[in-house]
Formats: sequence, structure tokens, C-alpha cells
Amino acid sequence: MRSIQKGFEAVAATPPAAAGTKDAFHLRTPRIIGLAGWSGSGKTWLITRLIPLLTARGVTVSTIKHAHHAFDVDKPGKDSYEHRTAGATEVLVASGNRWALMHELRGAREPDLRELLAKLAPVDLVIVEGFKRTTPIKIEVHRASLDKPFIYPNDPAVVAVASDVPVPPPSTIPTLALDDIDAIADFVLMRAEPATQLFSTRFDDAPSRTEAA
Repeated sequence: MRSIQKGFEAVAATPPAAAGTKDAFHLRTPRIIGLAGWSGSGKTWLITRLIPLLTARGVTVSTIKHAHHAFDVDKPGKDSYEHRTAGATEVLVASGNRWALMHELRGAREPDLRELLAKLAPVDLVIVEGFKRTTPIKIEVHRASLDKPFIYPNDPAVVAVASDVPVPPPSTIPTLALDDIDAIADFVLMRAEPATQLFSTRFDDAPSRTEAA
């Protein structure tokens, strides 16, 4: 079995026989952590620097991002776009490099974070951007130039602040330099928690890919 980064081992809520192995991070217990912050604070900037660092350490990573209602990954004139506008519920586009599944809600309820997690392929870590009201554990990304208040005093789900300026006292949670990507990656590996511990309903009871779609 290939060993997982020691930061994961330090907090793995698994039996000793499984700790430190790939099996400890099966799909039914993916570890998740979110990034929260005002628009322009650098959440995407940080994620795109964390991912290559984490993957270089042998950690597989997926992301979930909440977007505005009007977002679209397709564009007019493409066959897949025409399929959707004709009324298809789902359109799956595939090639030798990647595949993408587009699902039209057409008035149905937007899936929550737990349901979206259930749609992902097996990975060690899921980083969530957005879903600021429902992500149960997150790092605040703060940039002083935005002149916005800190989020952590009013959000108990924030477990650390990554900031480009010192966090003023009294600060009851760890603070990280926003440009110290290695330190933030270490913290992510230590504090990301299994979904089974973060959601009141067990993750393995979540809808299957077919049911959730």
C-alpha cells in the first residue's frame, strides 16, 4: 500500500491497521476542507497553488465550487449546447482526454454539498470554494486591500485564517501567511476532516450518482 502524507496520518480517524494507507481515505470517508473569503480575497489563487503542491505529495485532490445561477460551461453553437436547449436532462461529452456531465435542474432543488460530494470519484481530499453557509470546516482567506472585516469572529466553522497581514488580537484560531503555501498545505492535511464526521447523516447513506442526479 502506498503511504499517504504524514499530515493525514496525524489526524486519521481510522483503526491503527488502516491509518497511513490509501484505504484510509476511501470515497465513503473523503476528507474535506473549504476556503471562505470575500470576493477578490484570493480563494481561487490559493487553490491553484495548493493543488500542485498537494498532488506532488501524493494526495489526490478534487474541488467543488459554487457559482452564480447563470453560469454555463457550454456555449451556443456546440452540439452539446443544442442537445441541452432541445430539452435533454443530461448531456455527457467525452473524449480521449476528459469527460464532462452537464445536468439541467430545470426548476428542481439545487443539490446540497453532501449530495455533490457523493457525485465525485474517489480522492483523498476535496477542497470546497463557496458554499460559505454550509461548508462545515474552512480556512478564511483574508486580503487587507479589500478593506473588509474578518469572517472568523462570526463563523465557528472557520478553523484558521490565511492572511496577507497579521490578524489582530484577540485571535483564538491559527493564522497563516497567505503567501506561505507550504504551511497552508500542511495545515490542510492536518485539519481536513472525513465527511462522516462533518455531516449529521452518514456519507455512505448519500444518494448514489444515479439517485442524486
